[in-house]
Amino acid sequence: MTKAVQDLMVEVERVRDAFVAALLRPDPGAVHALLAPDARLEIDPVGIVVTGADAIRDHVAERIVPGRPADLAVRQRSRTGDRWRVVDEATATFTHDREVPWLLPGVPGTGRGVEVDLLTVVGVRRSRITRARLVWDLLGLADQLGLDADALPRRRPLLTDAAPGA
Repeated sequence: MTKAVQDLMVEVERVRDAFVAALLRPDPGAVHALLAPDARLEIDPVGIVVTGADAIRDHVAERIVPGRPADLAVRQRSRTGDRWRVVDEATATFTHDREVPWLLPGVPGTGRGVEVDLLTVVGVRRSRITRARLVWDLLGLADQLGLDADALPRRRPLLTDAAPGA
C-alpha cells in the first residue's frame, strides 16, 4: 500500500469521525459542513432516506436533535475501511426517555435503558460525506423495551410497476 493510499484512508476516517461527533453533539451546522451536496443518509431498518446536504441538515435539526436521548453514548467495537468508506460496528446505550423518531418513529419513551448493536457505513469523496448508512438491531431493541417487534415501523418491500408474473 502506498503512502498516498494510507493518507486517503486516514482522511476518510477523520471525516467520518467528525461527522459522527457532530451528529452526537448534535450540531446540524457542523454536519452540513461535512456533506457533499448530493449526500445521502439512510437509517435502517425503519427506512428513513434523506438526500441532499440541506435536507440532511434539516433532518438532523428537526428529527435527530429533539429525539436524541439525554444519555446517548456510542462505543466503537470494530472498524474497517478503504480509500472510499469506513465501516464501524458499535454499541449504543441510552435511556429511552422520549420518542426517538430516527430510531423508533411513533414509539413514546418507555424509561427503560437499552444497549443496541449498530453498524455504520460512511462513504467519503474529496473530504466530504457522500453516503451515511446506519443499520441497527430492531429486534434486540424491541425486546429490551418490551415492544411487539411486529408492530414496529420498518422498511417495507418496494412496489414495482411490473405486471404480476412478469
